[in-house]
Amino acid sequence: MLATPGNAGIARDGVECLAPGDVVAYAQERGVDLVVVGPEAPLVAGLVDDLAAAGIAAFGPTKAAARIEGSKAYAKELMRDCGVPTAGHVLFRDREEAAAHLACASYPAVLKADVLAAGKGVIIAGDEREAREAIDVFFAEKRFGETEVVLEEFLEGEELSLLALCDGERAVPLAPAQDYKRIYDGDEGPNTGGMGSYSPVPGIDADRAREIAAEVHQPIVDELRRRGTPFHGVLYAGLMMSPGGEPKVLEYNARFGDPETQAVLPRLRSDLLELLEASSRAGGLAGVEPGWSDDWAVTVVLASRGYPQSSSSGDVISGLEDTEGAEVFHAGTAEQGGEIVTAGGRVLNVTGLGATPGEARDRAYAAAERIDFDGKQQRSDIASRAVDRVGA
Repeated sequence: MLATPGNAGIARDGVECLAPGDVVAYAQERGVDLVVVGPEAPLVAGLVDDLAAAGIAAFGPTKAAARIEGSKAYAKELMRDCGVPTAGHVLFRDREEAAAHLACASYPAVLKADVLAAGKGVIIAGDEREAREAIDVFFAEKRFGETEVVLEEFLEGEELSLLALCDGERAVPLAPAQDYKRIYDGDEGPNTGGMGSYSPVPGIDADRAREIAAEVHQPIVDELRRRGTPFHGVLYAGLMMSPGGEPKVLEYNARFGDPETQAVLPRLRSDLLELLEASSRAGGLAGVEPGWSDDWAVTVVLASRGYPQSSSSGDVISGLEDTEGAEVFHAGTAEQGGEIVTAGGRVLNVTGLGATPGEARDRAYAAAERIDFDGKQQRSDIASRAVDRVGA
């Protein structure tokens, strides 16, 4: 198995990590049968198209289909055209247009960069003053580069993440998960790419997951197929569930969500490679129903100093050899002088499995506490809702 660029964790698991370079050339030189494209940037840039042109099978959407993540405004257009429930919105093309409308908006309000922003391009404004400050971040500071801005109504309820494998014709839901976006306990502080997750989610069984997928995933798959840009790969729906249990889409991603995937895939009992390969073929998922463990999974993210505004690199990580009872997934790590060090904002994902949410949570946090590096950040309330509802 090959990876580029990989990280210190999978390198120590025996995966050959290649330096960043021409993925198509790597695949041709090494006779790769299937390329799994994970990050959003190469998907939006058209790596799957390049692989297809070279006759190499790939798991992931084409550039045209990945636009559902690359542009928030385009995703809103798709949802409107195929009747997927979502928050009301307006698009601002420049600072002046935004400033003219903010006095008329309802607050709190959600402002989103229209471009890729690694999960950090969302600002929730409590009032008009905060909204004007946010507009300066987007248009004056250009923190996320050149971008338009989507202003959305603020939705209340509980968030739900539901990923679906797609073969260009159908959407097959995976197990649901719940993500924790804010940096601090109690959902305080700025948005991040995710500080933890758990799966399954109380009240969302397999039947309900299929119902939700039929409402928010399948219409998108049908519409993109109709437009001649069929979606293959993972379609991630970040949802807000109303107090009555009805979903509205907050965002779509064109890939496996992080850290939800670290809580979902450890529960998978079907062959992952077979599912990925089937998704890459038109109609390949016909009759497929993934199997799941009854275990609970809880994932705690360990982030570096300064995250999400910045990140610290080169801090030595200790305790990785003392994580029995949990699985540690590396994210922003590197190896220097024989030691594992931090190399990004979100550094590690620590996942515990158990027969109850409390058992899984205890295992995840016990392992997380044994890992240390300067400036380590973690939330202490991941999966607490599930424990309260289901019991320890």
